[in-house]
Amino acid sequence: MTAIADPRSPRVTVRRKGPNLEKWGWIYMRVSGVLLVVLIFGHLFVNLMVGEGIHGIDFAFVAGKYATPFWQWWDVLMLWLALIHGANGMRTIVNDYVTHDRTRRVLVWALWLAAAFLIVLGTLVVFTFDPCLGFDASTASDTMISICS
Repeated sequence: MTAIADPRSPRVTVRRKGPNLEKWGWIYMRVSGVLLVVLIFGHLFVNLMVGEGIHGIDFAFVAGKYATPFWQWWDVLMLWLALIHGANGMRTIVNDYVTHDRTRRVLVWALWLAAAFLIVLGTLVVFTFDPCLGFDASTASDTMISICS
């Protein structure tokens, strides 16, 4: 008597030679998750608790933060880790629930392309941010005048 496999039983796949990408993806999710908790809570603490709190967040606050390489790299690291973490999680969901091989491959490629595009775009925004573009000293705050003068 032969048994029929459960509908949601995993596909039998042949182990390929080379690095085990699933294992490294699993490790990345754990490590990036811990780092993201530290980065996000540090970001929230500085933005919401230090200084004037939420009332102090305006264009000048962001310009002041992005004037220092430390905060640029903090936010870029948070961006990179979060986007890769999210794309890897979505890849896992697609692999679990999409049964057609070609559809799964297209969706996974689309996920990684979207993540790469957002990483490039976000990195460009952080490192090329110019608060003095279109600066008008007559309407600017004291912080903006000190940054742009």
